[in-house]
Amino acid sequence: MKLGVFTSLYGALTLDEALGKLKSLGVDTVEIGTGGYPGKAHCNPAELLGDEDKFFEFKSTLRRHKVDVCALSVHGNPVHPDAETAKGYDDDFRNAVLLAEKLGINTIITFSGCPGDSPGSKHPNWVTCPWPDDFLTILDYQWDEVLIPYWKEAAAFAERHGVNRIALEMHPGFCVYNPATLLRLREAVGDVIGANFDPSHLIWQGMDPVAAIRKLEGAIYHVHAKDTKIDKYNTAADGVLDTKHYGDELHRSWVFRSVGYGNNMQYWRDMISNLRLVGYDGVMSIEHEDSLMSIDEGLSKAVYFLNQALINEPKPSSMAWA
Repeated sequence: MKLGVFTSLYGALTLDEALGKLKSLGVDTVEIGTGGYPGKAHCNPAELLGDEDKFFEFKSTLRRHKVDVCALSVHGNPVHPDAETAKGYDDDFRNAVLLAEKLGINTIITFSGCPGDSPGSKHPNWVTCPWPDDFLTILDYQWDEVLIPYWKEAAAFAERHGVNRIALEMHPGFCVYNPATLLRLREAVGDVIGANFDPSHLIWQGMDPVAAIRKLEGAIYHVHAKDTKIDKYNTAADGVLDTKHYGDELHRSWVFRSVGYGNNMQYWRDMISNLRLVGYDGVMSIEHEDSLMSIDEGLSKAVYFLNQALINEPKPSSMAWA
């Protein structure tokens, strides 16, 4: 398993500056934002596809720092009920796929998206319970008329261009937010659909990441290293559904933390060991969203922590003691 970093945390820096920082920490694999919510600070696919000089400069910067790109991220909502908004996210996705083809990368990371409750909606509608019955009607519309048709076509486009791994981040607010919904879409669309396994969003929903890893055996295409700290007192009073601003850390039921500041070493070693058990031996990409630490401090501590937890050498083919 390799340690990587999602470079959007250094979006205020040039790609050259960001890679320089990451190399100083011993990181030689990166995940790069190419549109959608992560933005295009380090990589604008439309520009790179349309200008060979800029594409050559991009590749040269990576080579100069001896850094590989493991995946392109284009988290967005391509099934947004506002047609113009949806088209923007869909265009970003397709340009990311075309750039991935040119770079020889087979993994794109994104969200499933979330439609509205009907064709006339203006805003997404995330359904979290089955009653009153209106909610089941909304779910039928979202999945059968929007989500599955969109991803069948989008996945076919990706596969035609050499991208055979669409890693959907299971994120509340979108239709795919847990293993059950990920597997439902995968069954409908095909095994081009898999998971970007980010435990931080599962932890606050009450899931055990190890149980989720085992349920997703064979369907994990990428992993984010991000932690979550549950505040037991605020959660005991208000539950885990929390719309307070992320900056109101003292009063929230949970907050995102740098790896090791939400859960301990054994917790993360169990996750890493189970990733290996289900056959995942790819990149663990650090995503920094810790509001209590600077980017530099949070990232450096995450790198140090994970270097003690990752299993780097290949799984042994035989066991001398057995």
